[in-house]
Amino acid sequence: MLRRLLLAAPLLALAFAAPAQEADHPQNRPLIVGSDFGVAPWMVRGAGGPEGFGVDLMTEIAKRLGRPGVEIVDVNFSGLFAALFAKRFEFTANPLNITEERAQRMLYTEPFFATGNGFITRRSDTMAGLEALKGRAIAVNRGTISDTWATANAEKYGFEVQRYDTFPDSVQAVLTRRAFAAINEIPTTVYAASQNRQITVAFKDYTGRNFGIAFRPESREYRNRVEEVLECMKGDGTLAKLHEKWYGAPPDAGSSMTQVFPGYGPPGLPGFEDTPHTPRCS
Repeated sequence: MLRRLLLAAPLLALAFAAPAQEADHPQNRPLIVGSDFGVAPWMVRGAGGPEGFGVDLMTEIAKRLGRPGVEIVDVNFSGLFAALFAKRFEFTANPLNITEERAQRMLYTEPFFATGNGFITRRSDTMAGLEALKGRAIAVNRGTISDTWATANAEKYGFEVQRYDTFPDSVQAVLTRRAFAAINEIPTTVYAASQNRQITVAFKDYTGRNFGIAFRPESREYRNRVEEVLECMKGDGTLAKLHEKWYGAPPDAGSSMTQVFPGYGPPGLPGFEDTPHTPRCS
């Protein structure tokens, strides 16, 4: 009797998982995702609603999943993960760095956008390298990977960290001379500088980081479905076209925006599923 119960346990788990997945990701309802709206040109408030690279990306994902539209929940980055686990939305739409620490708590898709640290300063200032930060105040968006980097390196390079709830607030700190530089993702800083002649990206530190989409641990099946959509968008050039539309240039050849990775999830990190597959592209 015990043997029969043990054999039946995996089947029972699958039986309960399917309804749970349908409840969390209802096929007949709009896709609900969460993002900070203060990161241009990824996601900002436009005259007709949210717009940007991330909006176009999520709209295309919803379309390819067969979902009737997309709704984007505006969440400050510092509260993004709590909102994800509270099921306020299905998965993240933020420009979210893939890290091992985060991968231990949630499921990521494979990488799809390469990035690093961009340092914004006033146009009159210069920054030849990280040594230029010594004795300065550096502004960061609270809870981001830039915050993590600044916290880890403040003593090494001798700078003070100022934390703000939004990226625009950190840029304002530079403009008002409360901070020497503001750190954020390179694509974000390049776009911000293109929109404001008072600031410039004084230094770029490519670190090998990549963005991914994050899910709750129980959403493995849906993570895999969304990853296949991303793979299809890489293969047919859709991601590259969105990058050129919003960032003004095509992505670097061979970057994660065009490279399809093996299995599901970020290779080498928790949550990776080494399952060979061919993406189901419509």
